[in-house]
Amino acid sequence: MHLSRIFFISIALSLGIAGSGAVWLSHTVNQPGSHVEAVRIDVREGESVRAVLSDLEQVGAIDNAIFVEWWARTLGGEPRVQVGRYEIAPGATAKDILRQLDEGRVLLESLTVIEGMRYRDFRRLLATHEGVRQTLFGMSDTELMARLGSAGVHPEGRFFPDTYRFAGGTSDLEILKLAHSRLRERLDAAWANRADGLPLSGADQALILASIVEKESGLAGERPRVAGVFVQRLREGMRLQSDPIVIYGLGDAYDGDIRSRDLRTDTPYNSYIRKGLPPTPIALPGETALRAATRPLESGELFFVATGLPDGSHTFSHTYAEHRKALAQMLQRQRNVR
Repeated sequence: MHLSRIFFISIALSLGIAGSGAVWLSHTVNQPGSHVEAVRIDVREGESVRAVLSDLEQVGAIDNAIFVEWWARTLGGEPRVQVGRYEIAPGATAKDILRQLDEGRVLLESLTVIEGMRYRDFRRLLATHEGVRQTLFGMSDTELMARLGSAGVHPEGRFFPDTYRFAGGTSDLEILKLAHSRLRERLDAAWANRADGLPLSGADQALILASIVEKESGLAGERPRVAGVFVQRLREGMRLQSDPIVIYGLGDAYDGDIRSRDLRTDTPYNSYIRKGLPPTPIALPGETALRAATRPLESGELFFVATGLPDGSHTFSHTYAEHRKALAQMLQRQRNVR
């Protein structure tokens, strides 16, 4: 057989084998995986494609990590994996999985910060969340606020209560940055839309008032009236006489009861002794409280007290005589329940 003919036959055979291999590889990566349940893997910073594919093979999401990597590098383009936690759907093909890793379609974690929660409780949530990367151990509140661009600002009330969704491994600092900027946006928007003539020196005082309103009533529909009472008291130079402010000032010493000595002890948060707003917010206010503080319903009411009804509502009064009557009704309801 002529040498040139042998050469061309060899080339054809090689191409045929390569073509068959390519077809086989393509079939392999497009075949549904044998895993019948969703599987999860964590891709860590700096982890190679080979290591990730090996992990996927170990959990049964792909059948042969070496062949899948070979296909990805020779026929599917340069593979890429992004950091995060992934949930691989049942029966997903190797090609689907590679695309998911390349696009970074990670499993999102969630963390819910409740309206009225304190800053320290938010930090505690972050510190105990399995999906959050911890970077703030040992960092003081002063240093943290400086890192967030708010040097010298007290952290209470400066983070927006919301449900935050994030990729696993997101740092606690990144989540705090998002919550801090979101609060700033909501506060700025509420302050820009404020009612005229409020007895507040700026947006920061509106934030303090909103935090008090948040703690005083859990009913969104009541909050403008609650804010209206406090605004009216500020106008008339009256003390706010708000229990949640006193409770905040007591800190860890609060055991569920406010005693007469607590109301007689002068502190920056004793609203029964001092006039005006406390020096800082007392909780993380939500959007309805921010709107109530900046657009209060003012009708001359100076008092409110819980009704004692299961709905958590309050009775609002213009005079102290009306207030005493409402207080007596509330106490009678409590006695009837007992």
